[in-house]
Amino acid sequence: MTTQGTEQGTEYDVVVAGAGPVGLFLAAELRLGGALRVLVVERLTEVDETIKAGWINHPSVVALNRRGLLPELAAVREAVQERLRAFQGVSDGDGTTERPRFAGHFAGIMLDPELFDDSGPEWADADPAAGPGLVLPQAELERALGRWAERLGVEVRRGVELTGFAQDADGVAVQLDERTVRAGWLVGCDGGRSTVRRLAGFAFPGTAPEITGYQALAELSGAERLKAGWNTTDVGTYVHGPFPGRVLTVEFDSPPADRYAPVTAEELEASLRRVSGVPEVRVTGVRTATRFTDNARQATEYRRGRVLLAGDAAHVHSPFGGQGLNLGLGDALNLGWKLAAVVGGRAPESLLDTYTAERHPIGAWVLDWTRAQIALMRPDRHARALRRVVEDLAGSGTGTTYLVNRVSGVWQRYDLPGGYPLTGASAPDLPLSDGTRLGEHLHAGRPLLLGLTGSPAPDTLTAPYTDRLTVLTTTCPTRPTLKALLVRPDGFVAWAADTDGEEDEDGLAAALERWVGGSGAGARALTRA
Repeated sequence: MTTQGTEQGTEYDVVVAGAGPVGLFLAAELRLGGALRVLVVERLTEVDETIKAGWINHPSVVALNRRGLLPELAAVREAVQERLRAFQGVSDGDGTTERPRFAGHFAGIMLDPELFDDSGPEWADADPAAGPGLVLPQAELERALGRWAERLGVEVRRGVELTGFAQDADGVAVQLDERTVRAGWLVGCDGGRSTVRRLAGFAFPGTAPEITGYQALAELSGAERLKAGWNTTDVGTYVHGPFPGRVLTVEFDSPPADRYAPVTAEELEASLRRVSGVPEVRVTGVRTATRFTDNARQATEYRRGRVLLAGDAAHVHSPFGGQGLNLGLGDALNLGWKLAAVVGGRAPESLLDTYTAERHPIGAWVLDWTRAQIALMRPDRHARALRRVVEDLAGSGTGTTYLVNRVSGVWQRYDLPGGYPLTGASAPDLPLSDGTRLGEHLHAGRPLLLGLTGSPAPDTLTAPYTDRLTVLTTTCPTRPTLKALLVRPDGFVAWAADTDGEEDEDGLAAALERWVGGSGAGARALTRA
């Protein structure tokens, strides 16, 4: 971590609005990247227990593992698995239970993990801890990220609301209730109704909602006739499980009049009865509940001057497929190290232009992915006919593999300069000859120069970057022709070369200069090592 002081005249390098998983992850990444003073403000006084996302996809699991956070979440994951086993009654036949396998769903069409083929190139050297994803409640992830951010020295203030701000060429004056603080940068991670987005004037085009959905953990009676899992009816869609008391309904009559009013037991019960056709089901209590719609919108840009957006502040959509939390974590991972480099003077502000360029296309894909699911869930005859076709396709090995690959997010990559196939992709979790794996060397959030020829990189290459670059020389038994990788702090490959290809000295020099910063003197020496 750098020792450069906070910019003169400012109290904080960065203020982050919103202490959900995205805001906390971003704040921790900023601290790893060297930002000294990072403030997170949150209007809620406690972690929001409202039932939200319950699944993190492959890139999210990989990101958490690369920061060394998965062991901390192991107990939570096992407790979730116990609840799944209890509800599903999964047993291996001798009285012991086995871990339920889950491959995801598309518009409520469950994907059979037995049909999934992970032998494709997308999964070559994939992180073994990840798979397609993990079931993990959002509130538990938020707690873990909060503890991590605290260990890294992030200041988190709860019960504080951002009410306004004014930016100039040198920073942002942020109004927090009755106090104003001065920061170099402001990032809105404050959700779909983002105050930061609204006050900064970001354009937020998209498609209007047409559904009313409820998701809840409730106390039920008379629920014996509710079918477990996802179910389509003549009215809409309902879900029962995968935990006791968890229900979800979707109706296609219109969006709610007031999405944010408290959800009552009577309202939830009426929707569940209408959609399921089970008149005897009763909701006797509501532990946590929320409404949702299929409102799908995306900011046209993620940065305006010294104000940036991440997570739901930058894009909103229906929750189907569990993409929202994962999309936001990807935003935070991409932005954190870049903004920290700008704050620390190691990179020009133009580096931040790559944030929108790299993340906006993935956000646009997610919006269309959720829109397609809404189209398949409609109760009209045309949509139901199309759904039967998709169900047939999803019942094949090829169809399941395609859908799992897309839902899992393993396909995600960035359009970076360079012709090597790995460039722009998430780095493979290579097994190295010293017994470690590549991902273990990314815990500190620093760029990694990995030489795989067994010969050390020359000092003339590494000397200009010793304060910001991890250099490792080893070999990889599974990739004998892979010569070297430059991996960004977010785990994506910025440059790669193999032993059989032509030397790309200029490409490496440009990649070091662009992504690591500072002088590139001696960069041409790597491919001669």
